[in-house]
Amino acid sequence: MTNLKLGKLPDRTPSKITISISADMNQALKDYAALYRQTYGESESVAELIPFMLAEFLESDRAFAKARKEVDKSEKSRQPISGSE
Repeated sequence: MTNLKLGKLPDRTPSKITISISADMNQALKDYAALYRQTYGESESVAELIPFMLAEFLESDRAFAKARKEVDKSEKSRQPISGSE
């Protein structure tokens, strides 16, 4: 069995998205969906896979996670403390 970075999708409510991508990217996504089907025995559309692929990408991007934590810290430090107004 192929060991994909993206695990089997959990049960979920489907979401519809619309994006414009290059022909090469479209083919790569179709190829990924075909390999997903081959690996897990279940067919998922490209549109169903994309949100999970994006989530996996964002979760694995250490620089993004670090920057996001810094933004969260700076936003929290700007909020007034309850009862001090």
